[in-house]
Amino acid sequence: MPKIPLTILMITFNEEHNMHGVLDNIINFASEVFIVDSYSSDKTVEIAHSYGVRIFQRKFINFGDQWNFACTQLPISNPWSMKLDPDERMTDVLKDQIVEVITHDTADYISIPRRLWFMNRPLPVKQNVERVWRTGKCRFTELEVNEHPILSGKHVKLTAWLEHYDSPNLHHWYNKQNRYTTLEAKSSFVNRGVKFRSNYFGTKMERRQFFRDIYNKLAFKNQFVFIYCYLFLGAFRAGRVGFIWARMRSDVYRMREIKHLEMILLDKEYIIPNEPLGKPSKFAEQLKFKNSIHNLL
Repeated sequence: MPKIPLTILMITFNEEHNMHGVLDNIINFASEVFIVDSYSSDKTVEIAHSYGVRIFQRKFINFGDQWNFACTQLPISNPWSMKLDPDERMTDVLKDQIVEVITHDTADYISIPRRLWFMNRPLPVKQNVERVWRTGKCRFTELEVNEHPILSGKHVKLTAWLEHYDSPNLHHWYNKQNRYTTLEAKSSFVNRGVKFRSNYFGTKMERRQFFRDIYNKLAFKNQFVFIYCYLFLGAFRAGRVGFIWARMRSDVYRMREIKHLEMILLDKEYIIPNEPLGKPSKFAEQLKFKNSIHNLL
């Protein structure tokens, strides 16, 4: 397959365990790959460089800010851009479907069903995510975590899977969820009283707020999350692994809720210890952007 006029964007921090897999998956597909690295202390940048990927380093503020930097400041030369996380892999069928849309110019942006893998098993759990758009036509919500792309125009929904290998093991998963739930609780605490309009028939964010409002009124929230994940999302079809995943998802919601409550009782947000950063890499390009890398250090 010849490379297509698509630029794949990734943001990274200590993703050494994912880099060979994700770059093997895309290096002969997209004609351009950019990485915005947050000063990894492992071999993330070195591995990316060995594949000929263009690398930029920038201080991490939050996920929305980092993605907006990638979308608006990098020297993207292709008419199409794609967001890809290091723990995601495209199937050959998905690549063919993306090529079809781009070649025939039938959409302004593309959403893809993403399938979750947990404990090295695929779960019958999918999430539609917007991942491909016309370059320059996307911005992200400025959120600490769980940022969302804001897109408009003609939309095409593909059918082939984007595989999501969430964590290499449960030790990594627990560390990741501990940090994410703290960021989510902190965001809720700092932005309390500020929320999206709640509307089931509105935008994706308005519909998400509609369900969040219902969830917040439930008496047995965590039991509901387990039932929703296990039965309604279909995790029961994955047997024991599906049961474990549903229980752990309810634990994640409980962690977030309790951390938020503690911030309210303390009347202050958590100060999250920063993970040790690596030194600026000799493999990273040091270009002058509107937000200079040196000014952000």
